[in-house]
Amino acid sequence: MSDKASSPKKSPKSPSSGASEVVLHDAGHWAALAQDEQDEDTDSSLGVDTESSTASMTSSILNYRTIKGRTYHSERGNAEYWASNDAQQNEAMDIIHHFLVLTLDGKLHLAPLKDDIKSVLDVGTGTGIWAIDFADEHPQAEVIGTDISPIQPSWVPPNVKFDWSALFQEAFRSCKPGGWVESFEASPCLESDDDTVKDGSAMSEWGKFFIEGGKRLGRTFTILDDDLQKQGMEDAGFTDIQTRDFKLPIGSWPKDPKMQEIGNFAFAAMDQDLEGFVLYMASVVLGWSQDEVTVYCSQLRRELRSGKYHPYCRLRLVYGRKPE
Repeated sequence: MSDKASSPKKSPKSPSSGASEVVLHDAGHWAALAQDEQDEDTDSSLGVDTESSTASMTSSILNYRTIKGRTYHSERGNAEYWASNDAQQNEAMDIIHHFLVLTLDGKLHLAPLKDDIKSVLDVGTGTGIWAIDFADEHPQAEVIGTDISPIQPSWVPPNVKFDWSALFQEAFRSCKPGGWVESFEASPCLESDDDTVKDGSAMSEWGKFFIEGGKRLGRTFTILDDDLQKQGMEDAGFTDIQTRDFKLPIGSWPKDPKMQEIGNFAFAAMDQDLEGFVLYMASVVLGWSQDEVTVYCSQLRRELRSGKYHPYCRLRLVYGRKPE
């Protein structure tokens, strides 16, 4: 890839799973780019309280690993997961929950659930905030949240690729007739419609960490491009499948007030813990040093705060019903 001076005019496209190996610029590229740019870092006034609200967890899943000063899920089953699980990352995850609810106009889901729903399973519950909010809205329901440490070994055996079809088949088996399954996923790539996110920028490289790292771990990050949610639901036997696509802005650049608010929270989530999102993929999987990760994240923060870019990532929500 070229440097900034020779960047192409078009915004980078999201690589598909069949694309050739992704090439990432090294830290030297970002250090040189930083010297060529005026540092326009400014304090962001988002008007939000980002007090940490780390969810409590049982002692059976507290055997975490420490990698370069950050904690990650335990090594039970040799499971691999890219995000940190410490307080700093958990705070970012709670901000993400907030802007996703805003994206859905204040709703926790789009599937037409019955008011008297009895049992709900939140797969990948994170801090548990969605499960807690859903339980508050439906006090009659039993809401169970599961996450990486206790469930990953049974879903992804060592050295076996993640099978999205198998995931939805298991969801179909577990779901009651007439029940609904909903999947909400995001593309890791930052894109723009006005060519402000160009090849050679730190923004254009963000998704490549996850796509290339995911290939090495046997876990695809091109879920939207490969339409794995809808295909998996169809193959499993779900009916009445509905798909909704969203654009998630990063920053306050949108003119629409609602999208601007969502963008502010999306920026806050990224700015809160860029390193926590990318450190595992960059360092453990792709072999970057911690200093190299820091240099890259510093450049990405400069771009995010500069106001010159209009980035967004694509979201897709798919839900389907198990026939009665």
